[in-house]
Amino acid sequence: MSLDFDADRAVVGMVHLAALPGAPSFDGDRAAIRDAALRDARRLEAGGADALIVENFGDAPFYADDVPKHVVASMTALVRDLRRETDLPLGVNVLRNDAEAAVSVAAAADADFVRVNVHAGARLTDQGVVEGQAAETVRLRDRLDADVSMLADVDVKHSAALAERPLTEEVAELLERGHADGVVASGAGTGHETDRDHLRAVVDARDSLGVDAPVFVGSGVTRETVEETLDLADGAIVGTALKEGGETTAPVDEARVRELVDAAR
Repeated sequence: MSLDFDADRAVVGMVHLAALPGAPSFDGDRAAIRDAALRDARRLEAGGADALIVENFGDAPFYADDVPKHVVASMTALVRDLRRETDLPLGVNVLRNDAEAAVSVAAAADADFVRVNVHAGARLTDQGVVEGQAAETVRLRDRLDADVSMLADVDVKHSAALAERPLTEEVAELLERGHADGVVASGAGTGHETDRDHLRAVVDARDSLGVDAPVFVGSGVTRETVEETLDLADGAIVGTALKEGGETTAPVDEARVRELVDAAR
């Protein structure tokens, strides 16, 4: 598998889904969820984003690693609608860490990649201890014969390590033993800037392995920081900075997308 976004400094725009049916914040309007997702995807593409990734951001509090079947059904329908809307590479992230669901949705809806927050090892999160299921996830992809790449987080946001380990070991286990196709470095939480030294250490760990796997930044990238960030990383996954007023839950602002993409180039 490979991650080819036709750009050396790829900007991946977030499509944050509103609360889906069954979530505490669901307002009863299924059509509005679809309309908002399509609107944001159109604005991201028009602004020059190189790829899109869809996640069930509105579903908090999140299930740890096994979302209900109705979430999988809703996300499959929505991602399929987005697939018909855009030819951009399309990704799926099922929060908090349901990699089986993400791969299944991506395979059914013809998406191109998934993001897995905890692919190997374990992290302490607000859902408790979340454990990676790399063995199951990679084998499921093979069983489904799905041409779906995997981005795996290193020290994912909104979590803490259970024990300190050398970063080089973590990255090696994701890319070599875990068969991830790329890794993501992020800050402490949504919209939080990714520490530059941490990013550099992840890139150095990847380089030491001699593998052709991209490193993405997963939080806190802004128009002001994207050029410097992409001097180190291969791409950036951007959500908050592309929204109206810089508010994570607001609609995507096409002008902000264009400004950030121009700065990235």
